[in-house]
Amino acid sequence: MALEGEGGVKRSAPAVDAGAQTPVLRISQLDALELDSSLEQLVWTQFSQCFHNCRPGLLTPLEPELKALLHLLLWRFTLYSRSATVGQSLLSLRYHNTLSPSPRYRPLSRRQKLGLALLTAGPRWLKERSHGLLLRLSPGGAASERDGGLLRKILSLVSGVAQLATLLNFLAFLRKGRHPALAERIVGARAVFSQPDVARDVTYQYMNRELLWHGFAEFLIFLLPLVDTRKLKAAVFSVVLGGDGGDRAGATGGPGAWKECGLCGEWPTMPHAVGCRHVFCYYCIKSHSVADAGLTCPRCGAEAGRPEPVKMEVEMIGGAVI
Repeated sequence: MALEGEGGVKRSAPAVDAGAQTPVLRISQLDALELDSSLEQLVWTQFSQCFHNCRPGLLTPLEPELKALLHLLLWRFTLYSRSATVGQSLLSLRYHNTLSPSPRYRPLSRRQKLGLALLTAGPRWLKERSHGLLLRLSPGGAASERDGGLLRKILSLVSGVAQLATLLNFLAFLRKGRHPALAERIVGARAVFSQPDVARDVTYQYMNRELLWHGFAEFLIFLLPLVDTRKLKAAVFSVVLGGDGGDRAGATGGPGAWKECGLCGEWPTMPHAVGCRHVFCYYCIKSHSVADAGLTCPRCGAEAGRPEPVKMEVEMIGGAVI
């Protein structure tokens, strides 16, 4: 594009890169971060499977360092080489150097790439290693305990400030649509299109399906602890098998009812009854009644009363109990 300046002299305007100027959807940037996180988790799972047959807990002492090392390896062969992570490559994105005054696309410098790697892996490592570092820095003694308490306060303060900065950065990202991660804002890296007209390799239908399943899984995680499985099981057995929860005191002497604990299925130890015809071990029914104030019999669904000891006569004939 030519512009006419003073004296009729035409000057060419600087070319503008369409990929660097086209705004990237917020959901695409968040999808790229989610894909990168899933890839790191997948690599760690495959790496830990290599030591599946070794001594249990072999990788636990060095787990933070190993995770940081795997993150740096992924950074070396993705972001360092192409200025784009794996998630960004799938979505036709890459990092643009916002510190450059040129309107055209400029890749990240080596210093920016290294800073992005350190600001991403460093806080994770420090968070997982903070407890061990505090134990090493305060081996014992009153002075060491005071120093350890001061270090804990400093780490807590730093952690709180970092979380607050992350929250403010995310709110700014929701408003402006740039820099979803705080590390990107610090080093001056912004996600732009590598090819603005190309279609996404990861379709929206796939991402919608993933979001739907994630939401369904979170709903189940919230709902299942609220469901009383014992009552549900007792109700199903009562309907299917025709169990009768109306039997009360005096029905505990039914044939075979006292030979099996209604909870553990073993021979009842210190047999107790709760008002129905079934018998339970004392420790089984006591622990369950303490844990659940509205306990019901798992066999017939009857409301459990106060555990009472069962008195019965046992006759030995030929070494057999009848």
